[in-house]
Amino acid sequence: MQPILSVNGVSKTYASGHQALKTVDLEIAKGEIFALLGPNGAGKTTLISIICGIVTPSSGTILVDGYDAVAEPRQARMKIGLVPQELSVDMFETVQATTRYSRRLFGRGSDHDYVDQVLKDLSLYDKRNAKVMELSGGMKRRVLIAKALAHEPDILFLDEPTAGVDVSLRRDMWKLVHKLRDKGTTIILTTHYIEEAEEMADRVGVINKGELLLVERKAELMKKLGKREMDIALVEPMAAIPADLGEWHLALEDEGTRLRYTFDAQAERTGIPSLLRKLSDLGIQFKDLDTSKSSLEDIFVDLVAEREAVA
Repeated sequence: MQPILSVNGVSKTYASGHQALKTVDLEIAKGEIFALLGPNGAGKTTLISIICGIVTPSSGTILVDGYDAVAEPRQARMKIGLVPQELSVDMFETVQATTRYSRRLFGRGSDHDYVDQVLKDLSLYDKRNAKVMELSGGMKRRVLIAKALAHEPDILFLDEPTAGVDVSLRRDMWKLVHKLRDKGTTIILTTHYIEEAEEMADRVGVINKGELLLVERKAELMKKLGKREMDIALVEPMAAIPADLGEWHLALEDEGTRLRYTFDAQAERTGIPSLLRKLSDLGIQFKDLDTSKSSLEDIFVDLVAEREAVA
């Protein structure tokens, strides 16, 4: 399938010499939800700004549904809706007026029915005649999304869409993103909330210090890099881990009442049977076993730490 977005060899170095973005290659399929995950200052916003034509790349090409974002900026930008991190909207306009104006900015003819439907989808229709300044922070963010969708883009960029909003609104936003995808919109979001990427994305890209470390399907990423943990609840507290258990690299937690063993679930041998036999040989009794898989946050922290160690 032809990608709706293709980024090839894109980098950004400012006049000061600061390299905000190292060479990036990335393809996004039509209709997918792609999460660009990384800490603040990792290069997420720089990459989005380049794709959207706000920042000029130092090298590389960007094709947006076949249009060159540098050579054909108007055609490429028509395909894109951008919801920025910062609130950037006329506070004295009504919700309906500012959304209709955004549509006209892209040369689209008036279509009040379409704009009204967007407002309904975003639970803004009842507030259509209210001035933006009268809305709550969460509602203002919804207005930004309405403005971004007003010209019927094929790709919607959400730059830290739930930064600073409460948990309830964050989950509402997640539902909205899935609804938009169901209508055929390609969603690309940046976030430093691990749970956001884990909840919404089909694929995850991990970026740190301007370098795209990897791009992988979420399930495959967790399968390949995710570890499992086994907690062993002991009958009697333990002051220290015996030397005979050294090969399993256990951690002693909860004031000596619990042993934690981290293992690779995909490995041919997990080490669990031999560990349990060794515990029995040493007369160490346990009353419960519990295993859990690592989260995307665990994977992200391990991956970044690994790369920094190599550097």
